[in-house]
Amino acid sequence: MSNSALTSQYQPQEIEPAQQQKWEQQNRYQVNNAASDKPSRYLLSMFPYPSGKLHMGHVRNYTISDVLSRYYRLKGYEVLQPMGWDAFGMPAENAAIANAVAPAAWTFSNIDNMRAQLKSLGLSIDWSREFATCTPEYYKWEQWLFVQLFKKGLVYKKLSTVNWDPVDNTVLANEQVVDGRGWRSGALIEKREIPMYYFNITAYADELLNDLDKLEGHWPQQVITMQRNWIGRSEGMEIHFPYTLNGEEKTLDVFTTRPDTLMGVTYVSVAAEHPLAKHAAASNPALQSFIEACKKGSVAEADLAKAEKMGMDTGLTVTHPLTGQQVPVWVANYVLMSYGSGAVMAVPAHDERDFEFANKYQLPIKQVIDLDENHKQGQQFDATTWQDWYGDKQNGVAINSGELDGLNFKQAFDKILTQLEPKGLGKKTINYRLRDWGVSRQRYWGCPIPVINCADCGTVPVPENQLPVVLPLDVVPDGRGNPLNNLTSFTDVNCPCCGKPAKRETDTFDTFVESSWYYARFASPNYTDGMINKVAADKWLPVDQYVGGVEHAVLHLLYARFFHKLMRDEGLVQGDEPFANLLTQGMVLAGTYLRENADGSKSYYFPEEVDIRYNDKGQPIEATLKADGQPVKIGKIEKMSKSKNNGVDPQATIDQYGADTVRLYTMFTAPVDQTLEWIDDGLKGPYNFLKKVWRYTIEHAETLAQQSLTAATLSVTDTQSLSKAAKSLRRKTHDTIGKLDDAFGKNLALNTPVSFLMELSNELTAFDIRSDSDLAVANEALVTLLTLLTMYAPHMAEVLLEELGIDVMALTYPAVDTSALVQDTITMVVQVNGKIRGQMEVAPNSDSEWLKAEAKQLDSVAKFITGDIVKEIVVPNKLVNIVVKA
Repeated sequence: MSNSALTSQYQPQEIEPAQQQKWEQQNRYQVNNAASDKPSRYLLSMFPYPSGKLHMGHVRNYTISDVLSRYYRLKGYEVLQPMGWDAFGMPAENAAIANAVAPAAWTFSNIDNMRAQLKSLGLSIDWSREFATCTPEYYKWEQWLFVQLFKKGLVYKKLSTVNWDPVDNTVLANEQVVDGRGWRSGALIEKREIPMYYFNITAYADELLNDLDKLEGHWPQQVITMQRNWIGRSEGMEIHFPYTLNGEEKTLDVFTTRPDTLMGVTYVSVAAEHPLAKHAAASNPALQSFIEACKKGSVAEADLAKAEKMGMDTGLTVTHPLTGQQVPVWVANYVLMSYGSGAVMAVPAHDERDFEFANKYQLPIKQVIDLDENHKQGQQFDATTWQDWYGDKQNGVAINSGELDGLNFKQAFDKILTQLEPKGLGKKTINYRLRDWGVSRQRYWGCPIPVINCADCGTVPVPENQLPVVLPLDVVPDGRGNPLNNLTSFTDVNCPCCGKPAKRETDTFDTFVESSWYYARFASPNYTDGMINKVAADKWLPVDQYVGGVEHAVLHLLYARFFHKLMRDEGLVQGDEPFANLLTQGMVLAGTYLRENADGSKSYYFPEEVDIRYNDKGQPIEATLKADGQPVKIGKIEKMSKSKNNGVDPQATIDQYGADTVRLYTMFTAPVDQTLEWIDDGLKGPYNFLKKVWRYTIEHAETLAQQSLTAATLSVTDTQSLSKAAKSLRRKTHDTIGKLDDAFGKNLALNTPVSFLMELSNELTAFDIRSDSDLAVANEALVTLLTLLTMYAPHMAEVLLEELGIDVMALTYPAVDTSALVQDTITMVVQVNGKIRGQMEVAPNSDSEWLKAEAKQLDSVAKFITGDIVKEIVVPNKLVNIVVKA
């Protein structure tokens, strides 16, 4: 029934807030954990860090999962789509330092802002499940899990080398070290060893690797490959180099994947923190100074790889396990104590890093591998110039290696193992590039690690009945160390074992801990009797579709997979993997506008500061700065960023065009797994499409009202007597239903459905209603169009459906009427010598001979048959081609 309150003018700024308020009042998208006859679907986008403002990457991410959520609701599923906040971390602490406020106040204010922005997008989120990871109600349970793992030995404490800022007295992440200096203080960074807690993720390395096979076809291959490479399983040998120190016999242990090069070892390298290095430095001031110098600079692998290779001879030696010769021990700045044993066997002839080091310090370089006869093509070994074949493992054979000569890699591996293993000097070993996960952070704004340090009892986990260890919220950090160290009300406690005075741990968890299990907590966010309600977990987990950026392909996804297995082994969840399907959406890019300054720097301008002229394709071709009317350069299309001033404010765009237009644009412009180039002018197309649908629906509603009809009851009855145009529109309607179903359910192609809907709209608005049956067909097409549009433009589509008297609470995905897809006639093209000369309407699958005869009767064709007919070709249901002799 027509609602006179609606005008023919599409006004999203009025209808969208009203719809959002209605959804909230109805608790439209809340779901419960009770058993249901409906199938369930859990759709989740990676939750945001509460920076205070949405960016277009957020908009695209959450629109993808929302469109899918609305599709599955129409299909009859009970759908869970929750939202929360990854609220701990450095940005909040840095902002608090800069503004002299407590991180908690800054964080919760930002959450309020971003929640309002997300709601303005019309997302079908169950807000009753919202939580922030910085609340004790949430982090209590990761503390609880830590305690369980501590008891099992899956958590341990050891010294670790970190980046230390001596001015701010704090540990820095690798990305906070810029050119060897602290990002804030500018002080030269030192390497320090401090005690840290580790999750024993390597105990699950094999399972994490093998279970990737289960994700084939469900996760992007790129992500699976990145995870395989990060875990980095390699088979090799642990080799022991004996030595005697202070009368005590010991071994220097190294892992190598190339034991076949053992006879080429000319020195061994140890980390600056290695016991052998410390022993030698005690009587060698020059070496001590070098070791101190090694402690400055980043501990990141990437930085070490780029840094100049430096070393010093310790004067100590170890014994070669095969030859018995003495091998010098060097301290090298590229060897880290935190990786493996802190020692490597150096084979400079066959390792590029060792080759560079040996040439610098004029150490012996002994070739022990050469290419086999099938691959050697005149290459000669040159000890001054590295060539890639020096490191060839597959096509090499041993030389200058005694009884190993002539053996390939596997043969030499096996031979060396039989020689070393009986002597206890070697064993076959599987190693992983993956390292145990260090979760200690020397920062305030994070979840406190639930441990008490007692002088008598050592490291004691906080008893479960004393959890959570609550982080004080009224602390204002100043950037100089962890303020918790100076807060006696937090640190001073009694040991839960002996009762004596003790100190609470002031380190906090790596924020990856919070984001590693949040997906599971959404199943029962208010559950107080445990980490997860198992009934809820069994209903919703695993996540059916996870959506997020490919930048999280390694660490976040790996740690979440690890946590899922930990929770499984605690009996909290079922299954081996947390995310059944993964979609990694492409980045949002935008144009840049700049001027190049005389000093070589560049000044970037916001799009709103520039007047832009576009070509017919909507591409910018000329730009001038509004402030002075002078030209600015149109730069490259780049990822939206603050530094390039090319970010687009989602709220400003929503205010101008409405959320439905923004949603349509982000879905329509590019496949969801590819980059999206944002062009402001491009919003006009989706906006005009919605305006056209709005106008047509209002007019249609008025027509129905004039005839006392309702869209809900008007149906197509006698399909056989429909006009040709009506049959064509019905065919388009039901073809669109099927295409969208395939795009969502099979292909996850969310951009092409928008094209299909636009095509249906075009055919509908061009359809000439001449009878009651035509009106019914148009009504069916319109209701279908609006129903399918509820996935992309839910505000407008629901308002218009309600205007037509349709109960939106009872909407279901339309069924395809297969009889409507059957064509009574088809259009066949007629060619003469390959050129189109006419067309004819015929029944599908008509007889070929009849088609040839009919084609030659067409006036437009007959006049071109001026010679003998050489051949007549019929392509069924497509064309007839008559070949005429010239």
